[in-house]
Amino acid sequence: MARKPTARTEFVMFDIVYEDGSQRSNRKVDASLLGGLDGDEPARAAIMEQDRAISEKSGMPPLEIKSIKRSGK
Repeated sequence: MARKPTARTEFVMFDIVYEDGSQRSNRKVDASLLGGLDGDEPARAAIMEQDRAISEKSGMPPLEIKSIKRSGK
C-alpha cells in the first residue's frame, strides 16, 4: 500500500546575537510566519518562545536578543 504524502514544512535559518555577546546559529523558524509587511520581525517572537522553552528546561533565565539575521546572508 502506498504511503500518503506528509505535509512538508519549510524553515528559514537565523543567526542570533544576544546582549551578553554570545551567538547561536541556525535557529529554525517556520517560513509561513515570515514575509508580508512585517518581513522577518515575526521570527523574533518565535525565537523568543523557543528560548523560553529552553530556559524552562534548563532552569536558567533566557537571554535578551540583541540582533537577528538570516543565516548565510
